[in-house]
Amino acid sequence: MSVPPAAPRPASADATRAGLGLLLVPPKPRTGPRMVPARVAAMCLVELQKLRHDRTELYTRAVQPALWLLIFGETFTRIRAIPTGGIPYIDYLAPGIIAQSAMFIAIFYGIQIIWERDAGILTKLLVTPTPRAALITGKAFAAGVKALIQAVVVIVIAALLGVALTWNPLRLLGVAVIVILGSAFFSCLSMTIAGIVLTRDRLMGIGQAITMPLFFGSNALYPVAIMPGWLQAISKANPLSYQVDALRGLLLGTSAHLGLDYAVLVVAAALGVLAASSLLGRLAR
Repeated sequence: MSVPPAAPRPASADATRAGLGLLLVPPKPRTGPRMVPARVAAMCLVELQKLRHDRTELYTRAVQPALWLLIFGETFTRIRAIPTGGIPYIDYLAPGIIAQSAMFIAIFYGIQIIWERDAGILTKLLVTPTPRAALITGKAFAAGVKALIQAVVVIVIAALLGVALTWNPLRLLGVAVIVILGSAFFSCLSMTIAGIVLTRDRLMGIGQAITMPLFFGSNALYPVAIMPGWLQAISKANPLSYQVDALRGLLLGTSAHLGLDYAVLVVAAALGVLAASSLLGRLAR
């Protein structure tokens, strides 16, 4: 006696079983080279989401660079006391103020990570599969994007004051990279200090103590050639000097060592990530 062939299962039943299988079997996590960029991008987006809730910092941070350009820049342009290679002093000053405003945003970034430690957020982040270097890199580049927004504000103010800036898209892209790299280094420096001092009050005091020496010990306000010898040595070891040199070369077309500037900032940012990552566990204890 022949057995009748089994009726084929409906396609909808197979689809239902496949859907249940996707629910029961979790997708494979990203591993290897794909994981770190994804984690860095995720951390960066998390940091930037905070700007949607409070943009006050961006507005208040624009006041100081505007005052530097309006008062200091306009005054010294009239005095002509500082040799600037034949360009108006306010033009010479503008790239330095862009670098300064970016540094001031990044140098206190460690306060935020201490607040995350106190709120218990940092501990939760450290138990995830995300590498510590990816956490630090994401925060560092988020600081760079915030500084880039600040740089756009300063560039607009400088343009309104008549500063002869370039509008070449490739050069502006180079400016964006330089601002992000410099801010990434200074934010990592801040997070490294946070891992050493462990408290917001101490970090605030140290941040205030080092910002002005970093600024005045660079070529942001005056050429390196007119500095005394000891200050020239400090300026050459100061990453802010290389950031300012690159910004002047890109925005004003002055002579600059762009290859060296980019190399120094990339190495400084990488070393900053390593240093801050190594102290992140100490901060979370």
